[in-house]
Amino acid sequence: MKPKDLIPIQLICKSYNVPISFINTLQEYQLIELIVEKEDSYIHSKQIKEVEKIMRLHYDLDINLEGVDAIYNLLKQVETLKQEISILHNRLRFYEGL
Repeated sequence: MKPKDLIPIQLICKSYNVPISFINTLQEYQLIELIVEKEDSYIHSKQIKEVEKIMRLHYDLDINLEGVDAIYNLLKQVETLKQEISILHNRLRFYEGL
């Protein structure tokens, strides 16, 4: 993994004005993955959008972390189902064209 793809959690917490404990709790709920190198914790840059979504659910909509966990897992399931539907739809179009 390239170091430029990793963002220190201290920087994220400072930028978004959230406590470090919030980010650690997200890892406990397995909503994000923290990478620990040389006693510092980092988040991969691809996870920033997920962190922003979770922060909006928690802070803007005042949903507790258990609720955020349930919502986030349901959203991932919906995305997986959308992808599966798209694949099946394309396959159906292929067989209709024969």
